[in-house]
Amino acid sequence: MSWGTELWDQFDSLDKHTQWGIDFLERYAKFVKERIEIEQNYAKQLRNLVKKYCPKRSSKDEEPRFTSCVAFFNILNELNDYAGQREVVAEEMAHRVYGELMRYAHDLKTERKMHLQEGRKAQQYLDMCWKQMDNSKKKFERECREAEKAQQSYERLDNDTNATKADVEKAKQQLNLRTHMADENKNEYAAQLQNFNGEQHKHFYVVIPQIYKQLQEMDERRTIKLSECYRGFADSERKVIPIISKCLEGMILAAKSVDERRDSQMVVDSFKSGFEPPGDFPFEDYSQHIYRTISDGTISASKQESGKMDAKTTVGKAKGKLWLFGKKPKGPALEDFSHLPPEQRRKKLQQRIDELNRELQKESDQKDALNKMKDVYEKNPQMGDPGSLQPKLAETMNNIDRLRMEIHKNEAWLSEVEGKTGGRGDRRHSSDINHLVTQGRESPEGSYTDDANQEVRGPPQQHGHHSEFDDEFEDDDPLPAIGHCKAIYPFDGHNEGTLAMKEGEVLYIIEEDKGDGWTRARRQNGEEGYVPTSYIDVTLEKNSKGAVTYI
Repeated sequence: MSWGTELWDQFDSLDKHTQWGIDFLERYAKFVKERIEIEQNYAKQLRNLVKKYCPKRSSKDEEPRFTSCVAFFNILNELNDYAGQREVVAEEMAHRVYGELMRYAHDLKTERKMHLQEGRKAQQYLDMCWKQMDNSKKKFERECREAEKAQQSYERLDNDTNATKADVEKAKQQLNLRTHMADENKNEYAAQLQNFNGEQHKHFYVVIPQIYKQLQEMDERRTIKLSECYRGFADSERKVIPIISKCLEGMILAAKSVDERRDSQMVVDSFKSGFEPPGDFPFEDYSQHIYRTISDGTISASKQESGKMDAKTTVGKAKGKLWLFGKKPKGPALEDFSHLPPEQRRKKLQQRIDELNRELQKESDQKDALNKMKDVYEKNPQMGDPGSLQPKLAETMNNIDRLRMEIHKNEAWLSEVEGKTGGRGDRRHSSDINHLVTQGRESPEGSYTDDANQEVRGPPQQHGHHSEFDDEFEDDDPLPAIGHCKAIYPFDGHNEGTLAMKEGEVLYIIEEDKGDGWTRARRQNGEEGYVPTSYIDVTLEKNSKGAVTYI
């Protein structure tokens, strides 16, 4: 099957068909280009998504590495690799398919233009031959008619008796001239006809078939190129399928690595305080004064007053214990981590000791290396000056001494924490027993005394065990204000736990006077402390709740 033999008369149709083929090629190239842009945008959006949800490690203290979090981060990494494979697909399509299509379309246009120009030139040459033949034919036809007219004129004059001999001779010469010219035009026409027939045969059996064959080969090559590009389009995707499959397998493995038991244990390790649960609250008998008799006298009244004062102290202690269920304080982090619960403090100290030991090992290795280098320099002075290493050795030794001191200091803190954690349960038990001793008195410094008057000499203080609770488990949420007060006199507030105030200053009341002469107040900036009740004018809210009553 050949276009030259089958489509010898379809030059215009082939012109349109080859143009359509190039247009289709360029349309497919445009499709590939848009697909490349989709892949690039998809990869970019995936990378932005991964970047948005990746953890930001701005500080050394990392969040607990729960298995669910680790799995999610691994999935993000796999998704980032998947985005990279989409970029590979886009690059492969751009290089192997789109770029090749654009180059081939340009070459195809040039080749088609050349073949069509050759076909048009051949057609123009055949048209020129036909015109020459047609002109010679018309000239031959015209001369034949003129010769016929000359013959008829000669015959008429020859048969006319009235015609002179000269007229007859002239008509005869005219006939001979026209006959000769007709013969010459006949020969010219025959030659032109023969030439045209030869050119026409050559045109339709040699030239045009050759041109159409070239056009056919060009169109077939275009079809083959499209087939190759289709295959390349699919291969660009198929090449990355193994890597994409590994990415998906990685996501599945990340999902399988989630361990709920391990996460639960990590929650315990991260937030365990090391404290024992609080003991039972003691029963506080407020009915003693109901059953007193006249014979009790001053002694009974004194015991009752003592019991009343102990009840207030007991309530204060109980409220301090309730801070165990609060949040960690928001105060600044201390060097010895004393602001943390014992268990968390122990973990932090242990981590710091491990880091210091690693740094100490590095410094020790550096010192050994410097000493070896110094020995080499001493044995081979041409390699370097041993004295040049002395400043670096001195700096390294200073670093080693500093690190050892830091390790010793942190180990001492760690020993303190471990000792406190071991003995905390016993101290709590003895503290709870002390609540039942109604005859005892707690002094502002935290020691017990039988003198009831010492309780009101200073602001309410917490004994050693109680302050340990407050420092480690201070509630984030401040106590609600139950009223406000205005300072009648200025107060310096030099003692610990007190709050200095100026005359006329307005403060919030957060705890009423429990009979010890002190009221707990707070400034607007959040600073809290005790102020003398006699120095202030107190106004309580009607709907506010006063001191909490424990049963």
